[in-house]
Amino acid sequence: MLELSDIIQSIYPLGSRSTKDVLSITTEKQIASKERFIEKGKRNQSEYFLMDGICRSFLLSPEGEEITLSFFNAGSVLSPYVTRTQNDRSLLNFEALTDITIAEMNAGEFLELMVKDVETREFGNMVLRMELQKKAMKEIYMASLTARERLQRFREEYPGFENMIPHPIIATYLGITNVSLSRLRKERF
Repeated sequence: MLELSDIIQSIYPLGSRSTKDVLSITTEKQIASKERFIEKGKRNQSEYFLMDGICRSFLLSPEGEEITLSFFNAGSVLSPYVTRTQNDRSLLNFEALTDITIAEMNAGEFLELMVKDVETREFGNMVLRMELQKKAMKEIYMASLTARERLQRFREEYPGFENMIPHPIIATYLGITNVSLSRLRKERF
């Protein structure tokens, strides 16, 4: 399992005082595989770091089908509060795909740290930039790549995930059917 301070430093190099301040408002939680730990429409006022395991964000289509939006692995910051909520209510669902360990902090307390400390503000801004870039790249890939090319990008970005998480979840992330994913997986490329 990764240390929270190492995750923070991998995103933006905070000084020891700023790191200590962020760590002081954070608590660790264990979440079992298949558990939804953030639910659309429910109150949520937290920021999250994924210290161990794999999780995803998803929505339900009008037909009730789950559509995976993003995957997160150890060392990730989950979609920030400001992009994931509206009026303190979650816009997305998050589910543990393996047993996971998260570090959670109150978004309001983190905002206070950002206002007081330039380093922490830069860290928060870097997290937002990374989220924006990740979402923009996914939009570009979905619009411009073939299903085969999207699968290849998925494999590059998330090595080994195909062997750890259910294929129907991967198929929804790629915007294809599970049957199409099965056919693509049989091809040599």
